[in-house]
Amino acid sequence: MKDRTPYRFVFVGGGTGGHLYPALAVAQQIRLMKPESEILFVGAKNKIEERVVPEYGFPFKAIWVSGFSRKLDINNLLFPIRLFVSAIQSFVINYGFKPRVAIGCGAYVSGPVVWSASVLGVKVMLLEQNSYPGVTNRILEKKAHEIHIAFEESKKYFRDESKLKLSGNPIRINLKLDDKSEAKKKLGLNDLKKVLLVVGGSGGARSINQAVADNINQLVSNNIQVIWQTGQFYYEHYKRFSNESVKVFPFISDMSVAYSAADIVVARSGATTIAEVSFLSLPVVFVPSANVAANHQYMNAKTLKVANAAELIEDKNLKDEFFPVVNELIFNEVRQEILKKNISSFAKPLAAKTIAESAIKFAEMI
Repeated sequence: MKDRTPYRFVFVGGGTGGHLYPALAVAQQIRLMKPESEILFVGAKNKIEERVVPEYGFPFKAIWVSGFSRKLDINNLLFPIRLFVSAIQSFVINYGFKPRVAIGCGAYVSGPVVWSASVLGVKVMLLEQNSYPGVTNRILEKKAHEIHIAFEESKKYFRDESKLKLSGNPIRINLKLDDKSEAKKKLGLNDLKKVLLVVGGSGGARSINQAVADNINQLVSNNIQVIWQTGQFYYEHYKRFSNESVKVFPFISDMSVAYSAADIVVARSGATTIAEVSFLSLPVVFVPSANVAANHQYMNAKTLKVANAAELIEDKNLKDEFFPVVNELIFNEVRQEILKKNISSFAKPLAAKTIAESAIKFAEMI
């Protein structure tokens, strides 16, 4: 019987696109560099990873894990049971798959999978996308052989700087800008009108969605078309706004088409979104989420604003500033060019390749 390839990798992370898509980017790069690789994704049931991972051609297995709410929640009573069961499931998955490298990409689901892999002697790598590292990655630091970070700011939150690699946030290899007219045509939009792309993250953003709804008539009256990703949770409420000028989606799988059609973007300032718009050199208005640890989205967006690389609207100011800022920027091509040029300096297009090379190096160790 033919020996199994040494290039066996288990990826774990998800819950949001911010944790999942960097993992997919690295997995794609590994598959490109080592086509014989065996790659398995592990995640939580009924989360974004369960739907998206198979679309990228990777096998997926779910475990019965959930996070611990910082608020009073009856589901917290089940947390110890879920954690125990998911640890057993993770051990069984790792024992059967026998990965050479386990790559934890953040979120609570990474905990039991990476821990059980380390118990079995598997090399461990962590990806940290945010400037303020998540609790799971900080707990798993002792198990890691390398930790790849996207922000210099992250270094102060880890204890062992020798493990840290400032690699940037990985971008999916199929993300690119296509012809704008063709992209508009695919989406059923008028080629002669401006296009605003609104993305509130994979889960959607209530405040951004409401700001769009409150201003949709003004936007359309000014000949502005809207590509609007509401998030699955909010779609039923906002789908009524869909028409020939407003394209409402619960989730956009082909972001290349959406980005290509857009003149400007309104988005949360999560690490993955920043990496994507920087890579594509897009003019963007960031609306940081106020409900994240250490207010890291605001700090990310503020850095870009100070560098004259993006516009910034704080969540609390959306009602007053959304339309004026969007309307001014979408018709100001000189300003757009300045933002595009400056934001491109934040791009790290080789991040996925750099991390993939490290993973392959670990897989080759005896």
